[in-house]
Amino acid sequence: MGEGISSFLPFILMFVVVYFFMIAPQMKRQKQEKKFAAELKRGDKVITKSGMHGKIVELNDADSSCVIETLAGKIKFDKSAISMEMSKKLNTPADTKK
Repeated sequence: MGEGISSFLPFILMFVVVYFFMIAPQMKRQKQEKKFAAELKRGDKVITKSGMHGKIVELNDADSSCVIETLAGKIKFDKSAISMEMSKKLNTPADTKK
C-alpha cells in the first residue's frame, strides 16, 4: 500500500507547485481586474490595452461598456479593454527627485 502512495507523490507535488505558481496568481489578478472595472467612474483618466489614452465620460452597466473621450473624439469601449496597470501608472503622481 505504501508503494502506491509514493508513486503518486511526484504528481501531487507537481500539481501543488503549478497551483501556487500559476493558478493562484492568475485568480488573484482576475479578481483585481474585476474590482478595478467595477470601481471605474466618470472623469477617470484611463489607457486602453491598445494604448489609447482618454477620460471616461459615460459608463453603461447594462452592456458593460464605457465611452472614452480622446483628442480624436468620443469612442465606445468595453470595460475589459481598459488596462488596469497602465491606468494605475497614469493616475499615480510622479516621484520628484531632488
